[in-house]
Amino acid sequence: MTIHTILKMGDARLLRTAQPVTAFDTPALHQLVADLHDTMRAAQGAGLAAPQIGMDWQVVIFGSDTPNPRYPDRPLVPPTVLINPTITPLGDAQEEDWEGCLSVPGLRGKVPRHSRIRYTGFDALGQPIDRVAEGFHARVVQHECDHLWGVLYPARMTDLRQLGFTEVLFPEISAAEDD
Repeated sequence: MTIHTILKMGDARLLRTAQPVTAFDTPALHQLVADLHDTMRAAQGAGLAAPQIGMDWQVVIFGSDTPNPRYPDRPLVPPTVLINPTITPLGDAQEEDWEGCLSVPGLRGKVPRHSRIRYTGFDALGQPIDRVAEGFHARVVQHECDHLWGVLYPARMTDLRQLGFTEVLFPEISAAEDD
């Protein structure tokens, strides 16, 4: 089990564009995916991107078979390893909703995101993934993929008055579950 330190906002490594994965089903890629899973679980995250642990590869993981304590009322998102993703909005509709981030601990902000998307990419074996997602699932995918392009959610916000401390906005979520 390898749990990495999650980089925090202000670290220049979070602003870089990650590089595409060129070789699938390798020991290094499988180790990265395992490390991402271990780190995400330990931090109770809804997802995690390789750049958040200092790796410049286009690899994100998200989802769980059990409810997430950081987002207790949200629907389950299927556990996914997504490599070299592309996101295509399906329509112009957007929704604003609250987001948090393991790289921006203790804060939440209202972020506009496309309501419905198609995402494609590959799993760790190089098998293609092609899915349509909406609602929270679409939000999580867009949030995690933003990390691959050096974007943290506050940069997507249109009204910084909608940024605040989780403990104030959502007192039912303990600080230990949010950091």
